[in-house]
Amino acid sequence: MIKVSPSILSADFVNLERDIRRVSDADYLHVDVMDGAFVPNLTIGVPVVQSIRRCTDMFLDVHLMIEKPVRYIEAFAKAGADLLSIHLEADHPTRIAQALKVMGECGVKKAVALRPITKAEAILPYLEELDLVLVMTVEPGFGGQAFMESQLDTIRQVRALIERYNPACELEVDGGISPKTAPLVVEAGAEGLAAGDWVRLGLVGGREAAVVEEEREAEASGCRSGARLAEEALLLALADASGAASVRGAACPASSCGR
Repeated sequence: MIKVSPSILSADFVNLERDIRRVSDADYLHVDVMDGAFVPNLTIGVPVVQSIRRCTDMFLDVHLMIEKPVRYIEAFAKAGADLLSIHLEADHPTRIAQALKVMGECGVKKAVALRPITKAEAILPYLEELDLVLVMTVEPGFGGQAFMESQLDTIRQVRALIERYNPACELEVDGGISPKTAPLVVEAGAEGLAAGDWVRLGLVGGREAAVVEEEREAEASGCRSGARLAEEALLLALADASGAASVRGAACPASSCGR
């Protein structure tokens, strides 16, 4: 079963609660935190996560693209994060280990994230205690980037390490997920997909009124709307991806990351 984690990075922040409700049937809600230092972009912080927690009981998959993340683990945990992903490139290995230790003390699930420049083997010192590994298939910092196909090898390598050392760990992929790339990353070993289009187009749960109105106008003219076509393409890709995961799971039962 493929898990979907819509990213609020593509949400309308004037109507953030509405957009979160539109994807409330998703498995996770992906929250991208950027500090303007580790990555060039600047997004949200602890107060926004607190506000999100007040308006939803969804599982908050909080991706910290920040330098020296150990400084903020407790604050984001108290704000309502269910899982925290920290980048291995963001600090010295001893402080990455300390950040994971604080996560355990705070009762949140532990995850590390890999930029495209980072080898799969970098997760090994931490893998046995992790709940999730996040592989980036774009450079972190901005949405809407093109998928880096070279990262399929990294996904395969991370999957092999997970199977060997911690089969209960999940493998999520973030960046450039589309009808074309979703089946590829799942075939390579991913179980979770983070993408902004699920929020932007409302592909999980309810649908935005503007999209519905566009569809009504398109149907009146005897054709399907662009939003409908995008939705159908993504959902078909997810169905294909789920089928690929089922085949992989049947061939290798240890690949299941159910909790």
